[in-house]
Amino acid sequence: MDDRPRNLRAMLAEAKDTSELMVDLAYASVYFNDPDMAEEVDELEAQMSEMVHDMRAVCVLAARSPREAEGMSSVLQVVSAIERIANDAVDISRIVTRRLGIPQQLVADLSDAEEVSHRVLVREGSHMAHRPLEALELTVQAGMRVMAVRRGGRWITDVDGDTVLVPDDVLFLRGSPEGITRLRELAAAPVWEPPRAADGKDLTDLDRAVDVLVEMKNLSEAAVGLAYSALVLADRGLAAEVRHLEDRLDEMKNQLELWVLRSAGSDLDPSELLGVLQLAQAAEDIGDQAQAMVWLIEEEEELHPILGIALGEADEVVVRYPVAAGSAVDGSTLSDLQLNIEPGFTVLAVRRGGGYVYRPRGPVVLAVGDEIIASGPDEGRVLLARLCGWDLVEEEEGEDELVPVAG
Repeated sequence: MDDRPRNLRAMLAEAKDTSELMVDLAYASVYFNDPDMAEEVDELEAQMSEMVHDMRAVCVLAARSPREAEGMSSVLQVVSAIERIANDAVDISRIVTRRLGIPQQLVADLSDAEEVSHRVLVREGSHMAHRPLEALELTVQAGMRVMAVRRGGRWITDVDGDTVLVPDDVLFLRGSPEGITRLRELAAAPVWEPPRAADGKDLTDLDRAVDVLVEMKNLSEAAVGLAYSALVLADRGLAAEVRHLEDRLDEMKNQLELWVLRSAGSDLDPSELLGVLQLAQAAEDIGDQAQAMVWLIEEEEELHPILGIALGEADEVVVRYPVAAGSAVDGSTLSDLQLNIEPGFTVLAVRRGGGYVYRPRGPVVLAVGDEIIASGPDEGRVLLARLCGWDLVEEEEGEDELVPVAG
C-alpha cells in the first residue's frame, strides 16, 4: 500500500460498483461469446485485488481500540464478500476464455431473464452520436444503463454522465428487456431478434437444468441487491429474505446437478455440461456472499457507519418509499408501471403486512400500505418518489424527507 491517503468510503463504493460491473460483463461475455469482454473481466479483477488490499490495510490502521476493531471487522466481512463476488464473475467469464461452451438453449433463455445484457453500435447521425450519456437519460428512456464502452481497441469501464459517445462506439448495457427496442431506435440500429432455441423438441433434463440456471441467475442477483439494501437500511426483515433466497439457491443447484448428470448419457458435448455446472456454481456462490453480508445484521453485530454511507453512495442507490393513497402506483401492477424503464428503478422487494415479496414480478399490484424497496440511478429518485405520492425534499444532513404531493 502506498503512503497517499485513501478514502475508505470511496473505495467501498467503487468496489461494490466494480464487482457488479464484472458480473454484468461476465454474463454478457457468455451471451455474446465475446472473448474481449471476458478478458476485460480479468483486468478488472486485477484492479479489484489492489483495491481490496488497500481497504484491508486501511481497516487495520483504523482499528486503534477493541471497539474500533469490532466495527472494522464488519467492513472487512463486506469487503471479503465483494471480493468473492468478483471472483465468481471471473469464473463465469472463463467459460468463454477457456471455450467450455454452453447449450444454445441457455443463450436463448438468457434473453428472457428479468434483466438482460445488450450491446449496440453508435452510428453517425443517430440520436446518441456526439452526445454525453447524461443528456441521453438511457435509464429513463430505455430502462438500461451503460456498463462499458468499447472504443476501437480500448475499453472504457469508468463511464459517467460526462462520457461523450462518438460514432463506432460499442455500448454494453444492462436493464429491462422491454427497453431494447427503444434503445436501438436511439442508436439508429436495425431491428434485433434475440436468439431462440429450436421449437418442437421434447423437454429434456438439460432443458430443465437450463431453466433452473436462468432462475438461479435472477435469484442470486436479487439476493445481492437485497443484501446491500439490508445493510443500508439496517433491516432484519430483508436479511431474513436474503437467507431464504440463499437456501433456495442451494436447493436449485442440487436439482440442476442431478439433471445435468442425467443428461451426460446422451449425445451432448460434455463441454456444454461443464459450462452449465460452472455457471451454477458461480450463481450459488454469489448467493452465499449475499448471505455472508446480512449475517452481520442477523447476529446483531455492530455495523460500522461507513457501510451504510458508502453503499448508499454507489452508482445505484437504494430507496424505500411507502405507497400513498391516490398515487400513480396505488392500484397499478408493476408491468403497467414499467418502473424499470422510467425512472429506471428495479423493485427488489415490496414490504407488505410485516412480510416481504422479493423480486416481485409484473402481475403484482401495489396498494396503500406497501413499501417499495428499489435500486436505480440517483437521478431517478425524485420521479419514483412522486409516482409513490411524495415530493422528495433533499436534506444537506440526515435522511431525505418525504412530503405528501400537494393536492
